[in-house]
Amino acid sequence: MKVLHFNFLPRSADLGLLVLRVWFGLAMLTLHGWGKVTGFGDRAAKFSDPFGIGGPATLSLVIFAEVICAVLLVAGAFTRFAALVLGITMSFAFWMAHGHRLTGQGNGELPFLFLAVFVVLFVSGAGKFSVDAKLGARS
Repeated sequence: MKVLHFNFLPRSADLGLLVLRVWFGLAMLTLHGWGKVTGFGDRAAKFSDPFGIGGPATLSLVIFAEVICAVLLVAGAFTRFAALVLGITMSFAFWMAHGHRLTGQGNGELPFLFLAVFVVLFVSGAGKFSVDAKLGARS
């Protein structure tokens, strides 16, 4: 029964934070952000505008979050700031774009799960395998 404890694996919260940052940061960048960058012209006019600042401006804010902040998250640089911005973006995606529905057509399950990860990274920080740790940021 001892094998079920997986004690043969190294115990490292820092390694777990690294995997979480890289996994979800790259997923955000490649699966969501990059498509918005390359399709900016097509998407800008019809992009959701909950703030009344215009579709292109709102799309630019989302691109900042999903590309720039995702890259910062992967590197572990300004991790809490990046996680906060991404968390706010995912909150708006879940509440506004998906109507805070977790089931059914057009549900917000994915932004809800991303939000959970970004909250964890905001609370915990980047861990020791990060640019933040190298620069001496407290985590």
